[in-house]
Order: sequence, then C-alpha cells, then structure tokens
Amino acid sequence: MGTTTEIVIKNTHRGLRYVDGRLADVLEAGRYELPAKSGRFGRRGPVVEVTLVDMRERELTLKGQEILTSDKVALRVSILTHFKVVDPVAAVERVDSYTDRVYSDVQLAARRSLASMTLEDILTNRNQLSEDILRDVQGAAAGYGVEILRADVKDIVFPGNLQEVMNRVLAAQRLAEAQLVDARTKAEKDVLEARARAEADQVTAAGRRDATRLAAEGDAAAQRIRVEAEVDALRRLAEAAAVYAEHPALLRLRELETMTALGGNAEARLYIGFDKHSKPN
Repeated sequence: MGTTTEIVIKNTHRGLRYVDGRLADVLEAGRYELPAKSGRFGRRGPVVEVTLVDMRERELTLKGQEILTSDKVALRVSILTHFKVVDPVAAVERVDSYTDRVYSDVQLAARRSLASMTLEDILTNRNQLSEDILRDVQGAAAGYGVEILRADVKDIVFPGNLQEVMNRVLAAQRLAEAQLVDARTKAEKDVLEARARAEADQVTAAGRRDATRLAAEGDAAAQRIRVEAEVDALRRLAEAAAVYAEHPALLRLRELETMTALGGNAEARLYIGFDKHSKPN
C-alpha cells in the first residue's frame, strides 16, 4: 500500500502542481498531501510534482556592462534591477529561467538606450537612461509573468583619460553655476536697492508736495483773513459815515472828543484854520 507525501507552501511562494506532466492547478499557501507514486496492489498511480515559485521582490545587478554610446564612447555601466513574479505559470512555462531572461532583457535594453544617446546626453540626463531601460524591459518581462519595478543605472565608469576630462568639465560647470548664482544674487540686490531708492524718492517728493500745498493753503487762509478784516473795517467806516451824515451833531461830538484827547498830550499840536475872507456876524 502506497503512502502519501506532505508538502507545505509558504505565503511567500506559490506551487504549480503537475499531474503526469500536465499543469493541474496553482497551489496557494498551505499544507498539501501528494499521492504516492504507486497505488494499491502495486499499481502505479499518477505522477504528481509541485514546482515552487518565489513571489517575493528580488534584486538583480548587472555589473560592468561595456556599451558604446552613439558617439562611440565606451562606457562601463552597472544597473540595479528590482523585479517580482506576478504570474507563476507564465514565469515557469514560457521561459527556461525567468531570472536569466530578466538579466538578458535588461542588458539589451541598456545597450539599445545607450546606443541612442551621446555622452553629453548621458551626463546631463542620467535619469532618462534609467527611465528608457525600465520602459523598454517592462513590456518584455510582462510576457513571461514578471513585473520590473526598478531599473536604475547604479554606476557609470568612463575611460581613464575621459574621466579626467569629465572631472574638469564638471568642475567648470559647478564654478559657472556658482558664478551664475552670485551674479543673480547681485542683480537681485541691485534691483532691490534701486527699488528702495525709488520708493524713498517718491516719499520725499510726496512730502515736498504736501508741504508746498499746506504752505499755499496757509498763505491763502491768511490772505483771506486779511481781506475779510479790511472788508469789515470798510464796512464799519461806511456804517459810521452813514450815521454821521444822518446826525451831524454826532460828528461834532466826535471832533470834541478827539480834541479833548489831544489836549492831554503836551507834544500834540493842533492847527485850526480860519477863512480870512469870512466876516463876523
């Protein structure tokens, strides 16, 4: 009598159960019993096999890939790739080894991307290289049940003499950027100072205008007061003249008061003119 075989599948894996070489089903995490190879009375039972597939995210590094750029500069590139299996059936049945296939697909994608870029393009836009590789390899990997999560250019090594030249170029670029920042800072400072001076001039001019206006208003008010005083004095004289014209005795009384006031002043002189042609009554 045959015995059974027990198998445990962890949550990190999936199991492909094959019966006589044919895929029967995909086993989730859990404990399973597989039938013995020989059945009752020595009869051979179906051959059952389980292939485990790791579903966890994994890392694959392509080191020192020597690739020519479009302007024929040889570079050595290292690429870090993160991937995971999303379809265990496709990963096992469509390719011989999905890890080897990921390696070759990333390698070819890197060669295609670098071959289309110049050295200057790579130096100025390194992220574009990683994005091109990721986009290129994602479509291919999906065909055999693998999802490419990242494909980053980790290192780029230049030829010895070119490395020295590039270091000088990078140093010159950093110096130029620093000078540009200084120039922008100085220009912004000059603009702020000019704006402050213009605002101060505007405030000063406004103050002068206000002072001139206030002085003009003061002069006008003083002139108005003087005119009003003169008008009032003339009005009072006119009223007095009208009263004296109507009452001549008041005018005579005013004359006597004036003469009395002059009489009290020892230095005052009073001249009275008489008409020499006049005759006494």
